[in-house]
Amino acid sequence: MTVGEKIKKFRKNAGLSQEQLAEKLCVSRQAITKWETDNGTPDINNLQCIAKLFDISVDSLLECNEDVVITTIREQIDLNQYQKASKFGSKYDSVVKDKWPMAKAIYPLIRKKKLSKAEAMIDFIVQPGVLQAADSLNDMSAYYLVETDTKQLLVQVTKTYIEGKQLNVKFTGKKCVIENNVFIKTSNIR
Repeated sequence: MTVGEKIKKFRKNAGLSQEQLAEKLCVSRQAITKWETDNGTPDINNLQCIAKLFDISVDSLLECNEDVVITTIREQIDLNQYQKASKFGSKYDSVVKDKWPMAKAIYPLIRKKKLSKAEAMIDFIVQPGVLQAADSLNDMSAYYLVETDTKQLLVQVTKTYIEGKQLNVKFTGKKCVIENNVFIKTSNIR
């Protein structure tokens, strides 16, 4: 998939017109058309803005292999408006159940950063697990795998927003690598 095809796919999945995307990026609609038809490529600043808007990495825009996820736009939430799902559940569980009431299954996920070779060596030398722990403290979000009749979604819930990413690759088994993270599936809460 080309960079232009990816931009078009992310734009459409976010429900944005070319003009709306152009406004968000402070460029002309013609620039968006040019990029999406592969008659031009965004400069590095625009690639960074596109990546930030759709919450993806610049690398995933530039890579030629098939994307694992299709990003949807974040929805703002107020976590304080939700009650604990059960004695052992959390407010985060309640948010996901509320947003996908017809889901066939909802699995809480354990997220670990996928370390590069250099990071793994540094982690081993410093103290095994230190980089993973630091990354976990940096991202206190709750993650879920939501299964509907037709798709699987990787859902991230924070205190202020919920974001769903439709998976192109089926999450099968207990573990799946998505972007720079390893997700481990736990028991179904649905």
